[in-house]
Amino acid sequence: MSDPSERASGHTSAVEHRYEVRSREERYRGRIFDVVTEEVTMPGGGTAQRDLVRHVGAVAVVALDDAGQVVLIRQYRHPVGRHLWELPAGLMDVSGEELPAAALRELAEEADLTAGRIDALVDLHSSPGFTNELVRVYLARDLADVPAAERHERRDEEADLQIVRMALDEAVDMVLAGEITNASAVAGLLAAARARDSGFTQLRRADAPLPR
Repeated sequence: MSDPSERASGHTSAVEHRYEVRSREERYRGRIFDVVTEEVTMPGGGTAQRDLVRHVGAVAVVALDDAGQVVLIRQYRHPVGRHLWELPAGLMDVSGEELPAAALRELAEEADLTAGRIDALVDLHSSPGFTNELVRVYLARDLADVPAAERHERRDEEADLQIVRMALDEAVDMVLAGEITNASAVAGLLAAARARDSGFTQLRRADAPLPR
């Protein structure tokens, strides 16, 4: 497989402007994200202010069972004011936790499942116009149920969470029909279908480096 920079070389200029941060003002600091304003150098010699959200990052999981079904959850999201179809997912907010371990934790907490195999599927910047949030989506297979006595007690919005399984192709149809709009779910489901159709030959190891 060719290097990504080589594949893109015909579509970028020979010299790219280096955007340097001249100043930074913190507007808000929270557990999950911070909001800052940065003054950044622009091409031509000027500067411009950019507001951005610095995020802890997240993981999501396409859990694919032996029958070719994927696990979806339906959860209320207050910023959009409605329930969304999503993948089991969560924040990288546990100190020292590795990405694959976080993905398996979220799969157990939100879908009551374990996985005997997990691979890196796709990475995405969820909304790079204003945040540096990076989400790694994993493909989990060889699924098994978490014993009832060991299941996570879901609270707040998660107490209302619904779990369903459906054929991967049906989930892809929901993406294309605009019924699934969560960014990591859209990316993960389309990537999983592509991976399946190519015999799972392009998957990366679970601890593959994140994009820089």
